[in-house]
Amino acid sequence: MKYTTLPNTNIKVSKICLGTMTFGEQNTEVEAHEQLNYAADQGVNFIDTAELYSVPGRKETQGLTEKYIGTWLKDQKREDFVIATKVAGPNPGLTYIRENLGFSKEAIHEALHKSLKRLQTDHVDLYQLHWPERKANFFGKRNFEISLDDQWDDNFLEILETLNALIREGKIRQIGLSNESSWGVMHYSHLAKIHHLQNHITIQNAYSLLNRTFEINLAEVAYRENMGLLAYSPLAFGALSGKYLNNTPKDARMSLYPQMKKMRAYLGEQAVFATKKYQALAQKNNLSLSQLALAFVNQRPFVTSNIIGATTMEQLKENIGSYNIVLSEEILQTIDQINELQPNPAP
Repeated sequence: MKYTTLPNTNIKVSKICLGTMTFGEQNTEVEAHEQLNYAADQGVNFIDTAELYSVPGRKETQGLTEKYIGTWLKDQKREDFVIATKVAGPNPGLTYIRENLGFSKEAIHEALHKSLKRLQTDHVDLYQLHWPERKANFFGKRNFEISLDDQWDDNFLEILETLNALIREGKIRQIGLSNESSWGVMHYSHLAKIHHLQNHITIQNAYSLLNRTFEINLAEVAYRENMGLLAYSPLAFGALSGKYLNNTPKDARMSLYPQMKKMRAYLGEQAVFATKKYQALAQKNNLSLSQLALAFVNQRPFVTSNIIGATTMEQLKENIGSYNIVLSEEILQTIDQINELQPNPAP
């Protein structure tokens, strides 16, 4: 396994991070433990979860992912693993998680306490804000809409102070953002600097061959603010495995969960056009499409870790094995040429 460190820390993390949102929905507890054991045997020490998971979010399965990790983690050497989880932002459809959603001091304390209990640990290594509280473009939303009746109160400083207090208490080691914009990242950074507070060190956003929007401005922010990208959906919700190019498999997430409509952008005409181009490039170089897609993300200089997920052990083994693949400069140039034909078809 290849390793790096979380920015501004000495915390060593594997270049491949195990994403776990299928635990409790598509994967049983036994299967979850099998994945965790295999990943650990391959040198993966970085595990990502969230209080919302499993996905798609629903009352019956909420918290099961953390619970399954916890029943495994209690039998491991805790210091051998870097555990990341997330606190959910406001959403009227998710009040089954907590009545008090969002990032108030009380909400963060309640969410963290429940996550620690499910994870069966006394601390998490990276605690992330899952999505912004304010009206902003995240989860693929485009065309920012200015609202004259936006009642959002800027509580960024209170959030930072709350998280810093929890760091001092030893309940979390580092903090990070997720699904955040350039403005949000820089606002937090500015406040952290002038108030001498520990700042967010990572940002977990979608990034793949079909969605390179992070490069437009967030990559520069990450570079100049020394923040690392934890790339999620590197296989574009499975589209970059190639399994949707002929017929949509009945057991695939796009088939099983029609409520996740936004993810179907990965199956749009323009996305399929690009996916076929990438598949041809992979075949020309004796790679699978998944290997090409994951190796590309692994090699990006602003990526700290690549969050992979799988429902089968076969998928997991191929995905983790991508850390061994190094794409040539010629392949990388061809990827850029394909991207120029249809830039970011599924943001």
